[in-house]
Amino acid sequence: MSWFAGAVAAGLLAANVHGTPVFEFRDTAINESSGLVDLGPLMVTTNDSGGGPEVFVVDARSGRTVSTTRFADEVEDVEALAPAGRDAVWVGDIGDNLVKRRSVQVYRVPVGRTDRVVDAPSYDLVYPDGAHDAESLVVGPDGRLRIITKNFLGGRVYVAPKNLDPGRPNKLQAGPPVDLYATDAAMFPDGKHVLVRGYGGALVLTFPAFEVVGQFGLPSQEQGEGVSIGRSGRVRLSSEGVNAPVLQIKLPADVRRAMSDPTTTADGGPGGGSDGGLDDDGVIVADEAGGIDWSWVGLGALGVGAVALFLSLVRRRR
Repeated sequence: MSWFAGAVAAGLLAANVHGTPVFEFRDTAINESSGLVDLGPLMVTTNDSGGGPEVFVVDARSGRTVSTTRFADEVEDVEALAPAGRDAVWVGDIGDNLVKRRSVQVYRVPVGRTDRVVDAPSYDLVYPDGAHDAESLVVGPDGRLRIITKNFLGGRVYVAPKNLDPGRPNKLQAGPPVDLYATDAAMFPDGKHVLVRGYGGALVLTFPAFEVVGQFGLPSQEQGEGVSIGRSGRVRLSSEGVNAPVLQIKLPADVRRAMSDPTTTADGGPGGGSDGGLDDDGVIVADEAGGIDWSWVGLGALGVGAVALFLSLVRRRR
């Protein structure tokens, strides 16, 4: 990943929500939590690039690992998780820091309270416009997987076919832009909104149009990457680092109001619009005019805190 881009992205939004620690990962094998899924009494996480093909099931109160599931012989760069029912998760091997992979993979992996080794089917996904780096995977109420790419000037949603074929490449379809350096995403229980997080800030967007409803800053984390939303609507954040705490946050009041009112956004503007048209299956497709909120980039460029964070990250990596 680009550490400069990550530093600037972290400074785009001032942290204006408080994070309450709910537990710490007790398992030292969990050292780079990149994806997070909330299954109620259990949380599921996975390490990012360099981690093995396994997911960790963690007690949501104590933070202790209750089981691991190994799902493949090898992976390239696992970066994301998404719920797949009460006892399974989607695992996204979708990271591509060098932007050179011909395809990326997703797996549907069973999880529970016992260790297991499974032969999870692998589904190849192919972008229509060349390789992309990505760390965000969501599943909408329509059952389709969506990848949100990670780019300094904003990413884009890519929609998978509804029925994935394990025997051949599955072509992704380009969808709306997402103006954030996205490190993870999760669906709200209402099926109408998505939360996309970056290192220092987050967006709440409509689904499936991915139009901004609200934006807010996130609490400081070592390298905040994961986000989950439980069936009750609780929002939790994970971070890289050994024994990293998982934080629970409450959405700002203006964002909650905007989510309950489909006619407005959090800044008082009109909502409910679309960044593109519908295809024959009712999927929002890309609008070539969709672009970047340049005011965010300007704010990040002026942020002294972003520069300080960049320097500290460089020193840490050395």
